[in-house]
Amino acid sequence: MVFDWLTPSHLIVLGLLLCFAIAHSGLAALRPWGEQRIGPRLYRVMFALVSLSLATVLIIYFFNHRYDGRQLWQVQGVPGVQTIVWSLSALSFLFLYPATFNLLEVAALQKPAVHLYETGIIRITRHPQMVGQIIWCIAHTLWLGTSFMVVTSIGLIAHHLFGVWHGDRRLLSRYGEAFEAVKARTSVVPFAAIVQGRQSFRWQEFIRPAYLGVVGFVLLFWWAHPLLIRATSSVDW
Repeated sequence: MVFDWLTPSHLIVLGLLLCFAIAHSGLAALRPWGEQRIGPRLYRVMFALVSLSLATVLIIYFFNHRYDGRQLWQVQGVPGVQTIVWSLSALSFLFLYPATFNLLEVAALQKPAVHLYETGIIRITRHPQMVGQIIWCIAHTLWLGTSFMVVTSIGLIAHHLFGVWHGDRRLLSRYGEAFEAVKARTSVVPFAAIVQGRQSFRWQEFIRPAYLGVVGFVLLFWWAHPLLIRATSSVDW
């Protein structure tokens, strides 16, 4: 049959992604309203707990069903592919996690605040998490080659493309002309603003302990990856 590859897990993962997107983006949009009522620290803690809980469910389900559906291609035995996948994955983390540099603020130990950045990774792209997610999806779709992974990647990329519009809209509402000026000097597409002469690249801004932390996280994740897969497989989802 034409759709014999469409297992229920394909629709379930899209449903989980939709739930995460609604909760994550919805709580981000409600941040000014929520902070006025319960304070920025408590709201940040609630935001983190909801997002992390839904993300944990999504990650476990993804690991347990990543080979579902049709095997569209198989390149895991091709020389050099594993190196490419790990290199792209490591690169994706360098884009995905600059927003979490201030961990004290993320954990609400310091008073959380919305910031308008124009340094470091933001000179390359105004939305590094979107770029990192696309790179991650390309790497894992190449490696797994299943219809389930393709559907998951489409859902993840769609959510992050929505986040580009949603994030710019929230910053424009908060900062007005100041954000318009930053937007004019940055780009969504990596390096576009630099190539067009609207932005300059300053490598000195990348020499900071936080980037060493990201590198350490990548190495830790590489070591713990098999353990994580075994751990998630023990959950019957």
